[in-house]
Amino acid sequence: MKNFKIIFLFIALFAMGTVLTSCGDGAAKSEKANTAQQGKEYTSAYICPMHCDGSGSDAAGKCPTCGMDYVANDKKKKEAEHSHDHNDHDGHNH
Repeated sequence: MKNFKIIFLFIALFAMGTVLTSCGDGAAKSEKANTAQQGKEYTSAYICPMHCDGSGSDAAGKCPTCGMDYVANDKKKKEAEHSHDHNDHDGHNH
């Protein structure tokens, strides 16, 4: 019975250690990914599907690096839809 308690304690401590160490890097990885996606190849109106360095444009065309056709940047489109002049609202001010 004593061996069972020692084995159970060891398994419980191992499981707790695994959970605590596996959850620590999530915020750092997410922040690193967001920082990496700040370049022109991510923020332009038209982007290369491969996000090649130096690609991206305000007009449709081809990527100068890989030759793929640019695609409309959905993220940029959503930002444009959400940005608007707050002074033209009737009935309330921001």
